[in-house]
Amino acid sequence: MILDYEPGDKVQNPSNKEWGIGQVQSIIEEKVTVNFENVGKKVINAKLVELIKIYD
Repeated sequence: MILDYEPGDKVQNPSNKEWGIGQVQSIIEEKVTVNFENVGKKVINAKLVELIKIYD
């Protein structure tokens, strides 16, 4: 599995857009930790959820 983002990148969870924009904190195998502006830190399983990278 190849992920299109790395720590520091801004992402959005298309299934939960109300979470707002998040910043990738860490990636360990398929577990991606993201700090979202509206809900705080979430651990996302990249095999189940495809995060969308936000380009500035």
